[in-house]
Amino acid sequence: MKVVFMEEVEGTARVGEIKNVADGFARNYLLPRRLAAPATDHYVAIAQARAEKDARRQERLDDEARVHLLPKMEGRSVTIEVRVGEQGKLFGSVTARDIAEALQAATSIEMEHKQVDLRQPIRDLGVHEVMVKLTRNIHVPVTVNVEPLGGMPEEEPAEEEAGGEEAPAAAEAEETEEPSEEAAAEVEEEAAEEPEAVGEEEPAEEEAAAEVEGEVAEEPEAEAVEGGEEEA
Repeated sequence: MKVVFMEEVEGTARVGEIKNVADGFARNYLLPRRLAAPATDHYVAIAQARAEKDARRQERLDDEARVHLLPKMEGRSVTIEVRVGEQGKLFGSVTARDIAEALQAATSIEMEHKQVDLRQPIRDLGVHEVMVKLTRNIHVPVTVNVEPLGGMPEEEPAEEEAGGEEAPAAAEAEETEEPSEEAAAEVEEEAAEEPEAVGEEEPAEEEAAAEVEGEVAEEPEAEAVEGGEEEA
C-alpha cells in the first residue's frame, strides 16, 4: 500500500515522506494510529504542511542543543560499576538505559534511552565509545568506563606480593651463607690442630734416628769380637 506519513516513525519514515509499505503494516499499525494516511492529494498536502512546520521546529531544537547541551556533553566520560565474576565476566550487561541514567546524573540533562545509540549491550569491562543523539541532527560521542564494583584493582598488591616473595628468597640466601661460615670455622680448627699432630710426629722420628745410631755403634763392637776369635 502507498501511504504518506503524517508523523515520524523512527526507522521507517519522516513526516511528509511517501512510501510503499506492507498492507498488514498499514492497516494494523500505521492507519489506526494516524501515523500515515493513503497517499491521496488531500493527505499529501496536509503531510507536506506538517513537514515544513516540523523542519522549522527541528531547526530550533538543533540550535538550542548546540548552545545548551553540546558543551555539557562534549568530552563527557561516565563510569558505570557492575558485578563481575572471577574471570572478569559481567553479571548481565550495560544497556542504553544504564548509560542514559548515568549521563543524566552527570549532566542534569533529561535523556531517554532511545537517545543512546547502542546497537547491543556492553558485556565487557573497559572503555567504550558510545554515540548520543541530542537531537535528530546533533550527535556527540561520549566515553563509558565499565568497571567492577569498588573500582579497577590497583597494582600495589602485586608489588607487595613480589616483595613478599623476595623476603623468603633473601632468607634462603642467608641460610645458605651460614653453612659456609661454619665450614670456614671448621677449616680454621683443623688448621690449628695440625701443628699438634706435627709435634707428636717429631719425637717418633727422633726415636727412630736414635735406634739407627745404636745399631751403627754395635756393628764395630761385633766386628771386634769376631777379630778376637780369629786370633785365638
